[in-house]
Amino acid sequence: MAQRGKGSNDGEAVVAQLAADKVRWVQLFYTDVLGGLNQLDIPRGALEAEMFRSGVPKLDGSSVRGFREIFESDMLLVPDARTIATIPWSPETGRTVRFICDVRLGGSDDPYDHDPRGVARKAERVLAEAGFDRSYWGPEIEFFVFDQVQLVPSYDGVRDAWAGAGYLIGQAEAPWQAASAQPTIRFKEGYHRTPPTDSLHALRAEMCNILADDFHITMDAHHHEVATASQSELNVRFDELVPMADHVQDLRYVIRNVARRHGKVACLMPKPIYGDNGIGMHTNQSLWSRGKNAFYDPDDRYAEVSQTCRYYVGGLLEHARALCAITNPITNSYRRLVPGYEAPVFIAWSKANRSANVRIPFYHRGRAAAKRIEYRTPDPAANIYLTEAALAMAGLDGIRRKIEPPPPVDENIYKLAPAKRRQLKIRELPGSLGESLDCLASDRDFLKPVFASSLLDAYVEMKREEQLELNLRPHPYEFYRYLDV
Repeated sequence: MAQRGKGSNDGEAVVAQLAADKVRWVQLFYTDVLGGLNQLDIPRGALEAEMFRSGVPKLDGSSVRGFREIFESDMLLVPDARTIATIPWSPETGRTVRFICDVRLGGSDDPYDHDPRGVARKAERVLAEAGFDRSYWGPEIEFFVFDQVQLVPSYDGVRDAWAGAGYLIGQAEAPWQAASAQPTIRFKEGYHRTPPTDSLHALRAEMCNILADDFHITMDAHHHEVATASQSELNVRFDELVPMADHVQDLRYVIRNVARRHGKVACLMPKPIYGDNGIGMHTNQSLWSRGKNAFYDPDDRYAEVSQTCRYYVGGLLEHARALCAITNPITNSYRRLVPGYEAPVFIAWSKANRSANVRIPFYHRGRAAAKRIEYRTPDPAANIYLTEAALAMAGLDGIRRKIEPPPPVDENIYKLAPAKRRQLKIRELPGSLGESLDCLASDRDFLKPVFASSLLDAYVEMKREEQLELNLRPHPYEFYRYLDV
């Protein structure tokens, strides 16, 4: 079968190849506004060659978060043949392949403004119009794999509002799992551990093998991360903006399914464990023009970064607080963005400094192709298509407006006194989802080249509702703290 990035959108050739390979089912994946992966299954015979151009008329947009109203709900799924992958599980249903789709309105050939993949495609075009014909991206995907997660009581829509709620996490590596025969890992001592202490080594390798063999993704590494309870990281070889966002959706899909097939629960919630590190999605990025890395300057004494790169960093720092509404999009995101757990809290840049939210990796000198910036704020709850598009627009705004960043900060920002941080012009990221949405409300013009106003309005409305639902419910810790007041 044609591999990702090597196939064509010649519908006739694709349909003929599926028949020759005796494919039984075709899965069509697309992403909703909040980043959820959605799926439609059709028999191979129902996929016609013309559908790779005109779309599959099987989408009710009124049933998808952030899409359409009931009176305007007919939509199309347009498969991208270059994203073909084999689904390796459930062989009893017959050989199955999947395609990632773009979304269009019924009766239209134009991309749909609320389709996150369409937004990312538009970001690529805007970058190209600005002279950057390539951009490369490399999000680092962190996650937990728990043996079980029990909600107490179960969320049935009534009891959670009246009788209270709690949760229990079971994980053999965790120090609270006293009866476990598995060697435990103390808080913050999990980085690069080996088996048998690293209990998920084989599971991560299985995930990587499936991603490489069936989803045609080039893997770079996998390892145990800093936290206990099987905190893990998978690294993918960098790719262009839209293909990399596709890869991230594939990673999330494979991580969850492989964990489930082993009777475990994959968790991509940013901060599931109190007192230990959360999970981030540090996003590496660089802009290229005519085959040259626009971020590289061998004559720069500080970090071999160009003036273009500095302006790009300036844009990221300028809009960092508004970006959080997209890069850190759930209430739990802000339980990670606190001092002491390697998560960025302060808006600053530096080389090789993980207390700044923009870091210039600096492992080697003189390597133009490797020069990039790492934006450390995002977490895996983010919609990766919208995240990459928003970061690109923030950086491009910095280039267009020539926003010079403050001087880099080459010391542990967590330990700086407040007066020193003010002197260095170091601001803080928002402390809650509500605050980040307020920041986006006052700073969203930089997104206009790519994000429709109606998309941002729908997104903010859904996120305000999430914040409200959390605020309405008593927290278990409040009972511990205040029951005797």
